Amino acid sequence: MSIVGASVLVASAATAHAEPAYPRLGADCAPDFIGAMTLLPDEVTYAACRDVDGSPVWAAVQTPFEPNDTWISYGPEITVHGQGMRNPNVTSGRWLATPTEPPTDPPTVCRAEQETVVEAGVLSEPQVSESDPGSELPVEFLPRLFYLTLSGNCLWTREG
Repeated sequence: MSIVGASVLVASAATAHAEPAYPRLGADCAPDFIGAMTLLPDEVTYAACRDVDGSPVWAAVQTPFEPNDTWISYGPEITVHGQGMRNPNVTSGRWLATPTEPPTDPPTVCRAEQETVVEAGVLSEPQVSESDPGSELPVEFLPRLFYLTLSGNCLWTREG
């Protein structure tokens, strides 16, 4: 799935010190985000941007679900799981993180922190990939990925 020209997550006045806007169940989402998922701040509720009666809105997703190829991070960290865990949220492979609109001040940094399974009960040291402010981040989500922490106002899309 490829999404081009991502637009506003939630309408808000953005300032350098404002609390980041985040998706809310039932709230509008950008039409370009249809199919994208995120994890809400309660760290339990997964949401997807879905077309409901002709309007794109954030809707709760029942778990478990098939791994999704498009994710939204909205500033604070969201932690999802890869194929090193039962019922993964994402699959390994080449991904691209793109800052979402509107631009933030200071410009957003897309960041991925990955921990993989080394052996039963043992995880690797975190591997961090980070974009330059306001820039895209091509990143390889590793095989045996256990924890994946995404941050920044970014659209994460699996390539290929």
